[in-house]
Amino acid sequence: MVGEEGAFVLGWDEVLTEEELSVTLKVLCMSEEEFKEYKEQDGWEDDSEEEESSPLSNEALSRLKPPCKQLLYDSVLLTLQSYGSDLKAEQDLLNNKEVYEKLSRREQQALHVRYGQKRILHQLLELVQ
Repeated sequence: MVGEEGAFVLGWDEVLTEEELSVTLKVLCMSEEEFKEYKEQDGWEDDSEEEESSPLSNEALSRLKPPCKQLLYDSVLLTLQSYGSDLKAEQDLLNNKEVYEKLSRREQQALHVRYGQKRILHQLLELVQ
């Protein structure tokens, strides 16, 4: 469902792997009975009763049903815990010119990537609270 990487791709304004995330949330938030019924239906892609044709934007994420929001919230928290440091630590490193300049170019780039990833994850936390 989530491809080879096992992850969803989030951007600043929308989910870039929206179809995968929508189907995953829908399935994981179903009761066992609903899942059996859904599985027996022909054509998973053809099911459009609750699907939106627009991208899964940040606004759409904030309007998800509570069980889906909770699932996303918990998933984001687990993802943030997998990092070795928090958002503030990354921000402090970026703001400390003396320490930042001692990092290799590769370490600086990795810092920017981690910081950006964490900012997107924190934004998602706010959207689904």
